[in-house]
This record gives sequence, C-alpha cells and structure tokens, in this order.
Amino acid sequence: MSARFPLFVLALTRRRRMLVFLAAGMVLFEALMVVVTRAVPPAQLFGGASGGPASALKAFSGSTGDVSLASYPGLLGAGLVHPFWIAMQLTAIGSLAAAAVAADVEGGTIELLMVRPVTRARLLAERTVALLAATLLLNAAATLTTAVGIGLSPQLRQAVPLRGVFAAGVLGWCFSVSLAGPALAVSAAARRRSQVIGATIAFGAVGFALNFVALAWSPAAPLRFLSPFHYYTPGDALAHGTLAWFPVAVLLAVGVAGFSAALPLLARRDLAP
Repeated sequence: MSARFPLFVLALTRRRRMLVFLAAGMVLFEALMVVVTRAVPPAQLFGGASGGPASALKAFSGSTGDVSLASYPGLLGAGLVHPFWIAMQLTAIGSLAAAAVAADVEGGTIELLMVRPVTRARLLAERTVALLAATLLLNAAATLTTAVGIGLSPQLRQAVPLRGVFAAGVLGWCFSVSLAGPALAVSAAARRRSQVIGATIAFGAVGFALNFVALAWSPAAPLRFLSPFHYYTPGDALAHGTLAWFPVAVLLAVGVAGFSAALPLLARRDLAP
C-alpha cells in the first residue's frame, strides 16, 4: 500500500472487484449497443411509428431535441443514458461515497483512522479522488468501447465522428461528478451507508424523472433545468462532434458545490458512531 496516499489506495483496493465487474459490464453493454445499432438501422426500429419516436423519448437519446432516437447518434446516445448505464454509475458513486465517511462511522472504524495523524481534510480529499478515479474508469470504459465499435464500422464512422464519442465521454464524466459531489456531502453528514446509497439513487432517479416529465409535458418544461440529465446530452455530442461548454460548466459546478459542502459538514460533526 502506498505510504503517501494510503486512504486513496485503500478505498480503491477494497472495491477493486466491484470496479472490475462494473467496468467489464460497461464494456459488454456498450459493445452490445454498437452491435445492435450496426445490425438494425434506426429507421427500421421506428419505421412503424408515424412521425418517428415521441418527443418524450428524447430523454432516452441523450438529446435536448436536436437528435432523434431514430438515428445512429440517437441510438448510441441511448446507450449512454440507458438505465443500465445509469445503474452502474450510481453503484460506483454510491458505494465509494458511502465508504468515504458514513461507512466508517457506522462500523466504528473512523476512530481508528483518526488515531493516526490523519486530518479530516486529508481523509475527505483522498477518498474524493478515489471516487473521481472510479467514475473516470467507468466512463473511459464506455467511451473506448464505443469508439472502437464505431472505428470498425464504416457505416457508423460516416454518421458519428470519433471526436463526438470522446466529447460524449467527457460529458459523461462531468455528469458523474455532478452526482458524486452531492453524494459525498451526504456521506460527510450521514451515520449510515444506506443513507448515502439511498440519496445517490434518489439523485439519479429524480433527475431522470424530472427531465422525462419536462420533455413529455410542456407545462412542466421549466423543471428540466433542475435535472442533470438536461445538461448531459451525449446524443448531441455524438451527432455534432463538439462539446457544449455551458452544460459542462453546470455539471462541474454542481459537483464542486457538493465537494465544497462536504468539508465543513465533516469538520463540524461528531465522528462517534
């Protein structure tokens, strides 16, 4: 174990099997999405729907409305906002965020950590970096798998620029950061790991529901600005090959706000179980 960053290494080592399985699952799922997209043209999938997919389905293509689900970028974007993709992200975020503080408080091991000359700020910093590294791993697995699949298919290369794949990957990591920050803040204040995991799932589920309702029902359209899924639009990135900097800034700002709130919450709390 590294003597310089023991808490960082320990956080990843304890969950190495989970992270390996999640990364492998991400690779297999994105590979399957590429295979399905190549095998069945999007127009055929939605050929029986008059006027194409309903507007509510924009939420499943990862687009604000510019990219149809019945297109190559839309279908590949759907693989990056699919419930399976979201579940794997939330699993990693919830697990490592809970382990940052709440799990040690619940298990009574936090006092053993504090016996050593380890400050609360260092504890939080190393475990925050471990959380960010885990989310980076999952997004890199999805991005590289999609890029390889597109690179091996001439028909997909014509419709989806590779720079769009990497733009979508960067946006995906920013989305993960926007959930990881608030989850870490909950961990800094909570006494049970279940509270952190529940809050993480709620952030993801409520965010997706808000975006879906806002796209499906026009009177609720303003609610979309409250959801991270409004700013996470991999379908648009895949189609246009560019990264919109305003959504990136919003997602990162939410994550940084959560990380910033975690330190004072941890500094002021009683660490006794």
